[in-house]
Amino acid sequence: MAQLSDDCFAFGGPMMSVDEAVGLITTRVNAIADLETVALVDADGRVLARDVAAPLPLPPFTNSAVDGYAVRNADIPEAAERAFPLDGRIQAGGLAQAPIKPGHTARIFTGAPMPPDAETVFMQEDVRIDDDGKIVLPPGLKPGANVRPAGEDIPEGHIALRAGQRLRPQHVALAAAFGLVSLDVIRRIRVAVFSTGDELASPGEPRAASQLFDSNRFMLMAMLRRLGCEVSDLGILRDERTSLANGLKQVAGDHDLILTTGGVSTGEEDHVKAAVESIGSLVLWRMAIKPGRPVAMGIIDGTPLIGLPGNPVASFVAFVHVVRPTVLALAGGLPEPLLPIPMRAAFTYKKKAGRREYVRVSLRRAQDGTLEAVKFPREGAGLLSSLVETDGLVELGESVTGVEPGQDVGFLSYADLL
Repeated sequence: MAQLSDDCFAFGGPMMSVDEAVGLITTRVNAIADLETVALVDADGRVLARDVAAPLPLPPFTNSAVDGYAVRNADIPEAAERAFPLDGRIQAGGLAQAPIKPGHTARIFTGAPMPPDAETVFMQEDVRIDDDGKIVLPPGLKPGANVRPAGEDIPEGHIALRAGQRLRPQHVALAAAFGLVSLDVIRRIRVAVFSTGDELASPGEPRAASQLFDSNRFMLMAMLRRLGCEVSDLGILRDERTSLANGLKQVAGDHDLILTTGGVSTGEEDHVKAAVESIGSLVLWRMAIKPGRPVAMGIIDGTPLIGLPGNPVASFVAFVHVVRPTVLALAGGLPEPLLPIPMRAAFTYKKKAGRREYVRVSLRRAQDGTLEAVKFPREGAGLLSSLVETDGLVELGESVTGVEPGQDVGFLSYADLL
């Protein structure tokens, strides 16, 4: 388990910026050291534990990039087309043992190994066959054309996959191309998740007239699993300091991270702060972000705790900017900065300077063909529909005070946030 000091996240400022929060996390969280070996089919989404050096060059042999005819460079026609006798046929997966005779050509297919001494391939659509059955090649082709040299993609010994990379399908494909059957990865981060609040009922349980079904917990567990975490569902803990403290204390030693939602604001019935302080230490983060300002982080028996807001949109945004980098840091993952895509705004918006804001938007194509961002018509951090019916978030930096139609803004697709 991660073991952090009680003052690991000490911060003296009254309001933490998003960049300060991410920097604090990535520099002070200790990565776990437990490794495991997984089959390639199970490696997607895991964090690579060791560098992978190419055990062979890719491609491992020089081969044809097209279906066509192979020749020696010395025989390439220069000023006029030239007819060549056919000297063999090489299929993909076959062997090219004998060199091509001078002044001859060989039929070759995509992926087939090049014959000895042959360096260039003419595409089959660029040649013709004359009445004598000879292959007529046109002049002017560049020497080495349509050939993939051994190691052109990756040379042998090159570090092809770096420790800390969160593996995606393309990384798995590269490992398979090397002939690997397994990879060493960091074990899954173990996260305990619970909601807090007497106003909540779990789906499937009776709901009082004054209660809401708990949605945040299920959203957060789904987001954690997309990050490759092993999740423990602790359900709903009631708004009472002692029971909250007991529940947190019980799970701290068996998990790498505790994630809560609700109860981290400054109201009389927000008891998470007091519960954590009674059994550990907590720095209440008032992040300069909207939605998502009330975020708490602390340490219980060496295990980090993050308390997210109770409103679902605020919880979603805070997860992306606080929980995501924390999970990556715990797993020793390389930073994965969020890079907004330039997009044209189709809305007007006013904001205060000094905090970062995220506006829920949908994308549409304007009459001139340009993609533009359309703001969700209603405000409110409690509107789940605003996450379901939009495509992503427009990020407005701390120095921005407003947006006008036609202005360029930065767009973050929901698909890129996890």
